[in-house]
Amino acid sequence: MSNDKGRTTDSGAKVLKVLMALRGHSLTGLSNGQLAKALGESPSTINRCLNTLIEAGLATKLPSGLYAHGVMMLQIATAHANEINRAQQRIDELNQRVQAGAR
Repeated sequence: MSNDKGRTTDSGAKVLKVLMALRGHSLTGLSNGQLAKALGESPSTINRCLNTLIEAGLATKLPSGLYAHGVMMLQIATAHANEINRAQQRIDELNQRVQAGAR
């Protein structure tokens, strides 16, 4: 079902809410029930969202039966952190040059 405000889909928004709800639980995971309660959704809705995320590699089912971010999500986060670190290094180098030239 489309949301005319921003031309988004309700189902897509629900999937993204599940992905965001997994934040901070990459090692420990959350159960379907915990996610359903936290997001105010039915367990069947959460299950469909999790299946979508798992198929995309963004979530995984842990051996404990709980759900956590998948390898693809962790790769995205790592790539972002690496990009920010490279940018910060360039900024630091530029600041050092500016400081050296100011003396």
